[in-house]
Amino acid sequence: MNIHNINIAIDGFSGCGKSSTARSVASAMGYVYLDTGAMYRAITYGLISNNIPLQRLDLIEEFLNQMTIEVHFHNHSGKTIVTLNKENVEAKIRGMEVSNLVSEVSKIKIVRDKLLEIQRKTAENKGIVMDGRDIGTVVLPNAELKIFMKANVEVRAIRRQQELKSQGMAVDLQEIKENFKKRDKIDSTREIAPLVKAKDAVELDTSNLSFEEQVSFIINLAQNKLNEKLK
Repeated sequence: MNIHNINIAIDGFSGCGKSSTARSVASAMGYVYLDTGAMYRAITYGLISNNIPLQRLDLIEEFLNQMTIEVHFHNHSGKTIVTLNKENVEAKIRGMEVSNLVSEVSKIKIVRDKLLEIQRKTAENKGIVMDGRDIGTVVLPNAELKIFMKANVEVRAIRRQQELKSQGMAVDLQEIKENFKKRDKIDSTREIAPLVKAKDAVELDTSNLSFEEQVSFIINLAQNKLNEKLK
């Protein structure tokens, strides 16, 4: 453990740029990055691929006990590769089929418990940037820096459409907006670990910020926290 490092928790709504921002912050600081959303997407993809209904908790538990999931972050390139049972599923987990189901999968307690164990263990040595829905409130409640990101749904939908287009996927803007609205409601109202702003989190509205501005905002806050530790 490096006592001079801190853990950074970034929470917020879908499509606010959490993952891309967290990756850039981690790269700039030489930290590890863990995309928890990608982990839930990978589980969702696995359940879809194996035709496992969300009502069959026995089959889901069996799948979770047998599966292996790894998230590899390459600091120099800033790219993340997610593997499920040794298969690179990074491209497969970003489509609308997974997007439309991932919030429902995230509500399942045995899924959350399994991934919570992996996420906390990854953060034990400090120097990690982790993003998701409940990082600052549940996964890393003692993180030295907590950020809560938000943006209006129109901006988020346009950004996601551009992201999908760059990956060769053409998706209607209205479909993306409706998906975000549905996921926002599910994420914010679920019984287990709902999406809420931690009391000590700094709010960051990215609606009118450039990507560089939001990354710099977090890095500056992180540097202040590091300076406090060295006093």
